[in-house]
Amino acid sequence: MSANKLLTCWTGVVLLFLFFVANPSQALGEDLKVEAILVWGTNDATSPNPKHKPVGPRLAKKLQSLPFKWANYFEVNCKQIVVPHSAEKKERMSQDCEIKVKNLGKSVVEVSLIGKGEPVGKITQALPKGELLVTGGNAENFTAWFVVLKQVE
Repeated sequence: MSANKLLTCWTGVVLLFLFFVANPSQALGEDLKVEAILVWGTNDATSPNPKHKPVGPRLAKKLQSLPFKWANYFEVNCKQIVVPHSAEKKERMSQDCEIKVKNLGKSVVEVSLIGKGEPVGKITQALPKGELLVTGGNAENFTAWFVVLKQVE
């Protein structure tokens, strides 16, 4: 191999190494850290489950601004999930509810809902910091359940 070809080859290796070391999140993709909240919507003033607590004021305001018909929203469960770049994480939110969160990169997620072991829905959406993703389905007795996702630090 000539000296020029060897130098070119080594230059490429060094540049590639510097790219990965200097900016690993761009080279490998970033983990996505999200908080997933399972919410139950109802017109009842209280939840029959004393472990459920009303959602926080910011989330309550967001849910009430959407075209939902329920007056009250209760937090059933809240989980922190870290999803590696280009990977999918499955998380059980309750006995009947599971979610799959896939990190598509650049703050875009694909969220699949599973209710009682059956697929309920799938949504693909950008999830920039400070924004909420809300998706869900109907439940018994004119109530509903939602999964709310937001990015966390």
